[in-house]
Amino acid sequence: MQALKALSAKQPSKKKALMIGGGAPNASLMAGALVAFIKQGVEFDVISTSGAGAVMGLLYTVPRDATPEEALENWVNVGVADPIYNGFPINYKVFMKPGPQAQMFRDLLDLNPLARQIMNEAGDNRLQRLFSDWMQLAWATVSPSNLTPQSKGLCAHVPWIGQLVDFAKMKDVKPEFYMNAYNVTQHFMQIWGKEDVTLDHFRATLSFPYIYPPYRLGEDEYIEGAAIDTLNFKALVSDDPRHHACARDVDTLVVFDILGSDKLIRPPRDLYDAWVLSIIIPLVEIAKDDVRLFELVHNRNPDGSEKRRLLKVDLMGGIPDDHWPEVLDWSSSNLRLLYKTGFNAGLKFCKEHADALNIDYKASVKPMQLA
Repeated sequence: MQALKALSAKQPSKKKALMIGGGAPNASLMAGALVAFIKQGVEFDVISTSGAGAVMGLLYTVPRDATPEEALENWVNVGVADPIYNGFPINYKVFMKPGPQAQMFRDLLDLNPLARQIMNEAGDNRLQRLFSDWMQLAWATVSPSNLTPQSKGLCAHVPWIGQLVDFAKMKDVKPEFYMNAYNVTQHFMQIWGKEDVTLDHFRATLSFPYIYPPYRLGEDEYIEGAAIDTLNFKALVSDDPRHHACARDVDTLVVFDILGSDKLIRPPRDLYDAWVLSIIIPLVEIAKDDVRLFELVHNRNPDGSEKRRLLKVDLMGGIPDDHWPEVLDWSSSNLRLLYKTGFNAGLKFCKEHADALNIDYKASVKPMQLA
């Protein structure tokens, strides 16, 4: 018995990693699944993120002035009330005008108690939410901007993220945490760990071309890593000794892939929808190729067996067939449906893989009704 205990003590502890891929319009799917994980007591040793997945990963680990569950549940409030979105399908609450004058305008609004109340206290009341969103549209319309034909991107670099995420806590979180960005100056994929991540690094991580200008850190400029590597598997196979030391004992990978479905490829409904699809459709194939590449090149032993268990959460499986044309919308109704769908998918995954997740599944946590 003593010998068995000694042998067991020498064995490296196995770890679970969560891979949260890019895809901003569908981030509510990820938010719902993460809340299901929280309710089921799932914990991860490594969290690797890319693009919009970094937003969800940060809300899951270092939310500001809220619990992770509250922060993720509140994400659906970035949706635009349907009566407004149906006539003006732009999410002005997420994508904001660029320039110092626009930022000064937003800062002045933040100092106004009435404006803060209108923006933050609508809750689930549909009439209050409609009024709040209408007022925010009015403010966004009159906001100044320095956008010109010579600008390198349409929007400011995520000015709202500091209100949702406490970056000062990053170094102290329990799991290892990674996010990526592509260095367009030196042409390589940069991966940052939790000891590196700041507000500036996040803005580099979420600088998708055309929507945002490249983000400058030091002498180099960066764009969103998800535009090239949508799932950030490289954090697990990196040559960086800090990353490798953390990732080498991982034996279970849980993948949030919300871009790998062919159902996202469809005819557009209008010109704006065609522009959104022009961004998403290439990422669908990139996401699928990333998974295949990892499975074939980086996750095989010489005998062909898997090095790690690769478990994909079917986040999109519960989306009703007639809803797929709307799945990339930023409307409030779509984000709420996706949140519930993601929550149910997360619960189902926990039930099916309780052993791999090392949890006792709680049957008392019930699925949400989509209607």
